[in-house]
Amino acid sequence: MILRTYGALFMTLFAGSVTAQTNDALFKDSGWSTHFQFTGVVQGYPHFSSPYSGQNSLQPNGQHAYSVTTTAYLGHSLWKGASLFWNPEMAGGRGVSSTLGIAGFPNGETFRIGNPEPTVYTGRLFLRQHIFLDKDHFEQLADDQNQLSERVSTSRITLTLGKFSLGDFFDGSNVSHDPRMDFMNWAFMNNGAYDYAANTRGYTFGFVAELVKPSWTLRVGTALEPIYANGPDLDEHYFHTNSENVEFEKRYTVKGHKGVLRLLGYYNINHAPKYRDVINEKLDGTDTAMDVIFGKKYGGRKPGFGINGEQELGSSVSAFLRLGWNNGKTATWAFAEIDNTVSGGIRIYGDGWKRKADNIGVALMTNGISNDHRDFLAAGGYGFMIGDGRLPNYGREDIAEIFYECKLFANIWGTLDYQFVEHPAYNRDRGPVSLFAARAHVEF
Repeated sequence: MILRTYGALFMTLFAGSVTAQTNDALFKDSGWSTHFQFTGVVQGYPHFSSPYSGQNSLQPNGQHAYSVTTTAYLGHSLWKGASLFWNPEMAGGRGVSSTLGIAGFPNGETFRIGNPEPTVYTGRLFLRQHIFLDKDHFEQLADDQNQLSERVSTSRITLTLGKFSLGDFFDGSNVSHDPRMDFMNWAFMNNGAYDYAANTRGYTFGFVAELVKPSWTLRVGTALEPIYANGPDLDEHYFHTNSENVEFEKRYTVKGHKGVLRLLGYYNINHAPKYRDVINEKLDGTDTAMDVIFGKKYGGRKPGFGINGEQELGSSVSAFLRLGWNNGKTATWAFAEIDNTVSGGIRIYGDGWKRKADNIGVALMTNGISNDHRDFLAAGGYGFMIGDGRLPNYGREDIAEIFYECKLFANIWGTLDYQFVEHPAYNRDRGPVSLFAARAHVEF
């Protein structure tokens, strides 16, 4: 705890110093962008009903856990339309029950890493190039995290190459996408059935091309898969394993209120074994490990799609809706052990009670898995996040989340969060579980 606190304090002071310097006259129009964030989360739950537990179960005795991340966002212009970004990051702590036992895990700021000590690493390092297609119409992009203040064509091609998160580009949302500032659950952060390529901390190496028009965007991306399920290292054998992604985003207005519709498709090839093959190997005695974390050969294929919408309902209310599906035949390899999902909710901003920077969020989701995935868990199998050793009574994992976020001081927010999980890890015999959290967020 002491190491985490001092590490976070150091990075806060460092980033604050750098940010302050960029406001000096010498730094204005220098082509630099510097930002910083710190997020700390304390989360816990009381004892819940559990007649049995397995290797990857949510532990039934009450627990609490603390997680922290700090990120510096550094960017610099290179030549016309080009910029380079680097995000050194530090993360420490852990999720409740070692980040196991709930498919839609309740803290999107945690990783499935055993060592809770703070670790510094490069989160993102990428090159971006804008190619202008319209020389007569321009828009001004504001300085932000991983975004320079720059004037760009309203019709353009944007190319990004390097290390990043596919979630930076695909399945975005202005209502539910950032566990540091809005809903905390993994499967509210992104479509739970979107098994997007990433290492344990959520990053990959890849290439994304975007065709941006005034009212729509088409983006395609290709990226590296992890060597094993949710593993820290990425497989560099690109022609044997990769993730292909495509998304069409349409922006529109209804009676003066903005809305966005996104249609996503993806296709992964990796080491992921088929659930049915693992079951058969146990039945014929070939392999009784019931482990899908380490695949034996390339060729695991997973197609999937997602529908993502957001809509302003008024001057201070916005809503979101996500639907997602993957074939559920091959094992989950990177994100969440969810094969189909529906989620939706609203954000109410504080204009009505004269707290403009505050907001309330309320959301619901229901997650499910395929028949093959269900039979695998019932036979005693486990993935990288769930597995109770048996599954005699399957049920959809239903989750509700509500939070209140309050701006405490300049650049500092505090949040109280509550989540209710019914049938954790799709098991009707265990739970329900109530989880309580407090979050502190600093952003420059």
